[in-house]
Amino acid sequence: MVSYISASYVYPVSAAPLKDGVVAIDSEGLIKEILTATEAASKGITDITYYKGALVPGFVNTHCHLELSHLKGKIAKHTGLPGFVEQVIRQRQAEETEVIAAMEEADRKMYENGIVAVGDISNKLISKEVKEISGIHYHTFIETMGFNPVKAEEMIKAAVELKNAFLPLPASIVPHAPYSVSDELFRQIRTEGEKSNDLISIHNQETPDENAFFEHKTGSFLKLYQFLGLNIDFFEATGKTSLVSCLSKLSTAQKTLLVHNTFTNKSDLDFASAHHQSLYWCLCPNANLYIEDKLPELQLLQEANVTITLGTDSLASNDQLSIIEEMKTLQDYFKISFDELLKWATWNGAAFLGIEDHFGSLAVGKAPGIVLLEIVDNSVDNPVDNYVDILITGKIKRIA
Repeated sequence: MVSYISASYVYPVSAAPLKDGVVAIDSEGLIKEILTATEAASKGITDITYYKGALVPGFVNTHCHLELSHLKGKIAKHTGLPGFVEQVIRQRQAEETEVIAAMEEADRKMYENGIVAVGDISNKLISKEVKEISGIHYHTFIETMGFNPVKAEEMIKAAVELKNAFLPLPASIVPHAPYSVSDELFRQIRTEGEKSNDLISIHNQETPDENAFFEHKTGSFLKLYQFLGLNIDFFEATGKTSLVSCLSKLSTAQKTLLVHNTFTNKSDLDFASAHHQSLYWCLCPNANLYIEDKLPELQLLQEANVTITLGTDSLASNDQLSIIEEMKTLQDYFKISFDELLKWATWNGAAFLGIEDHFGSLAVGKAPGIVLLEIVDNSVDNPVDNYVDILITGKIKRIA
């Protein structure tokens, strides 16, 4: 049975928004038709459920740590990344039942918040059962780390075993960050990933200490390694930023997500665009404010014309797992059109995860999830005919 829904605006993302557009869906949420108001009227369609707001595709969260959901409210804000990592290490251990219950609740909340797909960082198998029964599509990134090159073989063996244990769910082995992965481990991750052209995700320039470590071997990471009991006498500063230092260690054949990018500069962007053509840049603004109290230089990213996606990070560094809240924060701090934000939140993330045939846009033959956003027309700023700059109020309802 086909039902018809309409709203003040319908945003397919892959096409221009439709004022009072009509979407026909079946009982499984599969889109059968997308019509203008005129087309619907000419077909004599009258049994239409109308909503005030905008109908948009389900959101894609390209960076999450579901495993850390039990740390909600336990980690102090504005400590800087090294201090944050130390707190997580100290407090991460918990009863398995507590961890699973927190993950189940986080998964449920993400679904209610209109999220249909997630790129999730995992260090253990504990999230598999939650993902198997979830209404959300998950791609699991098996996060691998080990700064001591002697342990690279041991680390990659464990990562391969964990990836296989997640089957049949999609998963890939990825490096944690430039400062936590040795050259040898980078090499082995690349060798393993190139076998099936796996997706790559890596934390990038989340703190100024990351660049300081690579450029001069200074900064708070030295204290973190001391806390971890790691001898890093073997490491020599490269004199370059962390991104420039590590990008060549990643395969240009694999789609790669750079996460955070809080302290990425123009030279980094120029270098990246010249050396890797399959990069996606994930922003997690609420986590950036939580940990470093700093946001990325968004204008630089936009001027470089990079492909931007959105993520929530974890409940250890965020008060909620909601892409709409990430969009609101970006609208609060930067002048960004709703259309552009929505593309980051939907299509770009789906394209990175390779699921754009199913998610990321409202299109006939897809069941991408349909979300209703309560919106406000910004009538003060209407620079172009038929263009409405939308301000997000934050209220959300999942329609399909």
